[in-house]
Amino acid sequence: MNATVMDKREDRKKKDKSLFREYFELIAETAVFVFFVMTFVVQAFQIPTGSMEPTLLVGDFLLVNKLAYTRPVLPLEGAILPRKPIERGNIVVFKYPKDLTKDFVKRVIALEGQTVEVKEKQVFVDGRPLEEPYKVHIDAHVNTKNDFYNYDDVIRDNYGPVTVPPGQLFVMGDNRDNSMDSRYWGFVPVDSIKGKPWVIYFSYKAERDAWQKTGFRDRLKKLVSFIPKARWSRMLRIIN
Repeated sequence: MNATVMDKREDRKKKDKSLFREYFELIAETAVFVFFVMTFVVQAFQIPTGSMEPTLLVGDFLLVNKLAYTRPVLPLEGAILPRKPIERGNIVVFKYPKDLTKDFVKRVIALEGQTVEVKEKQVFVDGRPLEEPYKVHIDAHVNTKNDFYNYDDVIRDNYGPVTVPPGQLFVMGDNRDNSMDSRYWGFVPVDSIKGKPWVIYFSYKAERDAWQKTGFRDRLKKLVSFIPKARWSRMLRIIN
């Protein structure tokens, strides 16, 4: 074997090592970037229940903007990445106050210092009726104290008045007759807000109790049904 052939083989080995190193660095950099983005910038979130219908449906997969409401630590950070204050009507993802391992999504109805009351399904904030084009009522009947219902049934349609404490929010689901929210378990600390739902990146027609089915067969069934039951018209929809 002459020197020329050996030199070519050595060059090829060096090129292969260099190419492998470039691919490895690219994969490592991509992994670090994805980890950073998923940790600090966005979060994937799936809608498990119908409490936010018709705005968000069971089977919607969302990307949550985790920077939307975070407070800047440094003045320069606030100038580069301006944050929005939480306003009434915003949809938020937050840690469920009764179980911080769970994330909930609801709509902000009242801010700290505001008084909220529900009278025969109509929401009032500081004594004024709240216009809510996004909400729905699936039950026309109004539960009152005069009916033979338990407390949870009554406060669905008649609640308060209560004043939101400092650093807290009052939230409700858009599917007003089928939502476990601040009427039942109280206020949400502002510090528990994780972000703002941004976009629906995938959606399929899931069963109502799909989130409770975690067995292998159930997961396989969900995987198989993704494409046939996909709601293509909802994909890449910006959430307001």
